[in-house]
Amino acid sequence: MDQVKRVIVSMLGNVPELSPLVDGTVLCAQMIIDCYNKGKKVLLCGNGGSSADCDHIVGELMKGFMKKRPLTKEQEDLLKDRFKDQWENVKGKLQQGLPAISLCVHHGLITAFCNDVDPDLVYAQQVLGYGNEEDVLIALSTSGNSVNVVNAVKTAKAFGLKVIGFTGRSGGMLKELCDLCLCAPADDTYRVQEYHLSIYHAVCAAVEAYFFEK
Repeated sequence: MDQVKRVIVSMLGNVPELSPLVDGTVLCAQMIIDCYNKGKKVLLCGNGGSSADCDHIVGELMKGFMKKRPLTKEQEDLLKDRFKDQWENVKGKLQQGLPAISLCVHHGLITAFCNDVDPDLVYAQQVLGYGNEEDVLIALSTSGNSVNVVNAVKTAKAFGLKVIGFTGRSGGMLKELCDLCLCAPADDTYRVQEYHLSIYHAVCAAVEAYFFEK
């Protein structure tokens, strides 16, 4: 935990408005670390700019962000056996990833479900399909009241997922529904999203440092 907090304090130190959220950000990182230590995964959902943030977070978790992530010898041996003569071209390029799935990018599923069933349940459907007990759902909504995100959170809680909310100042409905809600100190959407970027970069850096410091 000391290592996690040290990384987060260093990352958020240039944003004094976020100092009250340091402890919550540390807890957020620890929840994700616990999830990965149990062999679980992270799901993410949001709309508009928050949808883009989901994709951004996945990018930081699934490949190297601020650290090198070399494969283990066992992973290399398994890959070398399959790639054979191609191995020298592959060696050193693949990296260890931390499993994370954005629920915002499955366009065929999303458009079909929204058209055929109910757009307010489009993320809930994916949580139902992908989610397992003790996975983590990260739910981003600047108002905290986005209906499809709120419904995803309700579904996640029904099936034993841990839920982390990223919202604006009020927290909206998510503040009461999530296990942890990080309420950025702003009301305007663009400002909330700017704060979210700083927070989730700190979280991703801390999680990566925990697993790949060496």
